[in-house]
Amino acid sequence: MKFLLDTQAFLWFVPNDRALSQVACDLIVDPLNDILLSPATIGKLRSKLVLVSIKPGKF
Repeated sequence: MKFLLDTQAFLWFVPNDRALSQVACDLIVDPLNDILLSPATIGKLRSKLVLVSIKPGKF
């Protein structure tokens, strides 16, 4: 089965946050399932990484 993972679910899944249900975690790790991320999610994650990497006085 294919699942489209939204940004928040992905951010909960990566550090094994308990905010994501056990059922959702089981579906994500099941090798029979295809887990998809939308281009919008990838863009949001990229933006967050850029913001984290900018430190005051860097400009």
